[in-house]
Amino acid sequence: MKTLLALVFAAWTSFALAQAPAAALPKPGAKDLCPVCGMLTAKYPNWVATIVYKDGHAHFFDGAKDMFKFWHDPGKYAAGHSREQIERIAVTEYYGLQAIDAKGAWYVVGSDVLGPMGHEFVPLASAEDAADFLKEHKGARIVRFDEVSATLPVMLDEGRFE
Repeated sequence: MKTLLALVFAAWTSFALAQAPAAALPKPGAKDLCPVCGMLTAKYPNWVATIVYKDGHAHFFDGAKDMFKFWHDPGKYAAGHSREQIERIAVTEYYGLQAIDAKGAWYVVGSDVLGPMGHEFVPLASAEDAADFLKEHKGARIVRFDEVSATLPVMLDEGRFE
């Protein structure tokens, strides 16, 4: 019985922790600037991406594209910051407009939906949503977090998607 209770508690704790990042995610303030482009991030709540560090500090981005630029070279945009210090990363999901885990999201590139800085990685919560969005919005392809190279965000800036 104790083993069963321990397993149930462990499963519930894992579920609760998985749900906590979005709920506890800080929101950008009126004067928070994207460390990559300098835009006011609060002006674009439907596109906000957030990196939270283990010490609680957060960087806000006006879209996943700038978040990926930062991810590939954090020291370039914020001296003294590194990937190892990052606790979590979230993006705003396109349909639900809720923060979701960036590493679990599906991203459509090359669509007719533009973000604050032009062509953007459009974050979606599931493969099905991404496939539907790709079809409905003439997207070029779907990528996962680990498939985004350092050059892909720059290619999006140039209107190239392959």
